[in-house]
Amino acid sequence: MFLALALVAVVLSGQRPSLPDSEWLKPYTGPQTRGVDTSTLAGKVMCGYQGWHCAEGDGSGLGWMHYRGRHGFQPGSCNFDLWPDVSELPPQERYPTPFKLANGKTAELPSDDNPATVLRHFRWMKQYGLDGVFVQRFGGELLAKAHRDHFTKVLSTCREGANENGRAFAVMYDLSGLPKGGTDVVREDWADLQDRMKIADTRAYLRHRGKPLVAVWGMGFNDGRKYTLSECLDLIKFLHDRGCSVMVGVPTYWRTHDRDCVDDPLIDEVCKTADVVSPWAVGRFGSPEAADQYVSNTVVPDMALCRDRGVDYLPVVFPGFTWNNLKPGAPLNQIPRRKGAFLEAQYRALKTAGVKMVYQAMFDEIDEGTAIFKCTNDVPVGESKFADFEGLPSDFYLKLVGKWTRVFHPNSNASHLALLT
Repeated sequence: MFLALALVAVVLSGQRPSLPDSEWLKPYTGPQTRGVDTSTLAGKVMCGYQGWHCAEGDGSGLGWMHYRGRHGFQPGSCNFDLWPDVSELPPQERYPTPFKLANGKTAELPSDDNPATVLRHFRWMKQYGLDGVFVQRFGGELLAKAHRDHFTKVLSTCREGANENGRAFAVMYDLSGLPKGGTDVVREDWADLQDRMKIADTRAYLRHRGKPLVAVWGMGFNDGRKYTLSECLDLIKFLHDRGCSVMVGVPTYWRTHDRDCVDDPLIDEVCKTADVVSPWAVGRFGSPEAADQYVSNTVVPDMALCRDRGVDYLPVVFPGFTWNNLKPGAPLNQIPRRKGAFLEAQYRALKTAGVKMVYQAMFDEIDEGTAIFKCTNDVPVGESKFADFEGLPSDFYLKLVGKWTRVFHPNSNASHLALLT
């Protein structure tokens, strides 16, 4: 999970601002449709939902946020490797870019600040049988009103889409980039969401162990994070005291305290205290054979330890990986998708190992090339190079994840289990 934070200096100044008001901090009053069982995470495949892309002219005032690169937004300077498929979007959901297609036409992009596009995503989830999403909220981006308003607007629209289409949704905080003491912004934000927005009070909000589920990603990584594990423990306690279940996103090697994980006994306390542990696996292996080994060598003992501690376990799968434009010099298609074979190998190995629920990275993450939503093979030409879906239909991965979602549902019938062979 990459996060460019331009707002951390506000916190580093020592003056933690109170969070500004947002017109989107309102309770939901629309229809609430029955569909996915939102009483538990068990038996679910839940996707991550970034919702962080904006476009020039979308009304957000944020320009090409999370599309633009180090030198603005133009050929040779962008942040993403997969190009969303806009072929079925009406003109009001498309925004012209400086990029050109091979036929000379202007390439267009969608914006997550446009509610019509976010609602469309939830209709896709219903159409293809996806359970729902963890809606991301980025700690550093909550510190400026325009950014916070955008993410709260997206969250509000996700709530609407989930309720209208019978899908599940839950809030996930990403702590990446926060300074020491920065986790306070998450406390303030969740209090606002819970008390003023009544975010967990609709049918669509995902519950687990009888309580609303809140996920917090970014605990225990050894990449120089400034916020501490003690702060993380305090944050878990705060959320528990607020009547929530807590899922923690931790390093792949949280159990052994090596590689991507800090060697600190407090990571054990974090993982004992949480209700759900979800180790981040994106980029940790790169072939179907390596996926099998990862499940045998890492997931199986992880699950055993979590079971002994009475904690639930949510492993992560991903379809491939590429961040050539985000990280110039990195190879395009660094971890190839193999036309779905790589992702299917992960699902098959997890199901065989007895895993009960899965986190799919990600619904819309085009920056690191893990998106499963509709992306095009007709990518722009020129200085920036883009990956594609290897000639597959743009909805191929929505169909594939929908298929495996059915496999993980409780009481799957024999035809679903036959997918494992």
